[in-house]
Amino acid sequence: MKTDSASFSVMTMNLRFGLAKDDKNRWERRRDVVKDFLKQMKTDFIGFQEVNHFQAEFLKNTLTQYGHIGWYNQNHPWWQSNMIFFHKDWTCLGHRHHFISRFPDIPSKMSGSRWPRQCVAGWFEKQGRHLLAANTHFDFNAAVQARSAGMVAGFLKWFPPGLPVVITGDFNTGHDSSAFKTFQTHGFREVFEADPPGTFHGFTGRTDGRHIDWILYRGEIRPVTRRVLTFHKGDQYPSDHFPVAADFIYKRIK
Repeated sequence: MKTDSASFSVMTMNLRFGLAKDDKNRWERRRDVVKDFLKQMKTDFIGFQEVNHFQAEFLKNTLTQYGHIGWYNQNHPWWQSNMIFFHKDWTCLGHRHHFISRFPDIPSKMSGSRWPRQCVAGWFEKQGRHLLAANTHFDFNAAVQARSAGMVAGFLKWFPPGLPVVITGDFNTGHDSSAFKTFQTHGFREVFEADPPGTFHGFTGRTDGRHIDWILYRGEIRPVTRRVLTFHKGDQYPSDHFPVAADFIYKRIK
């Protein structure tokens, strides 16, 4: 859904890293399905996770009406990044990239984390309306996830206070987790509040999986629609996760 200045749309999508040995679901087989899916979406902000460098180039070439933020390593083929693509109707006023660790400015990982995890955040403006958008991907350990939630909330303090915020991501956990409760203590809600539908399906198309892909928000905005997107062509899905999308409005109309 493309929106006016009093509203905006957000999507989160774990792209599934392109070097995975997924047989019939490998990147080369599903790349065109991803392109078809993205071409029919009219979304202001898209948070992607698990982006290899060649997938980043693919996204840039596909989403030609979008700018992007997020650091990706072209020299390391196995590197997975988080990126935010934003429609060019919006202006990025500033952005930051952090590793979720004690040393956020250098490639590093938190103790107990299997992989280096990252968060990218940007401050955006359109026709006088502002939004802070962040995108992240959490590890698998519950204690690490809870600490990561606190760190991501802390990273947002680098930006002006009082901005409405959305956080997209693959959190590898559900609403019953310590990580989710940590976000709640920082004032965040998720667009699906009760009985959230499954988002991880492992290329099966099943909708009864875990709801681990979230769109969190706080501030003077509220979601008016939310949906899990089950797009596929035949038995080919864009990813092993279903994307999640939501439309928001600003609570205070100018």
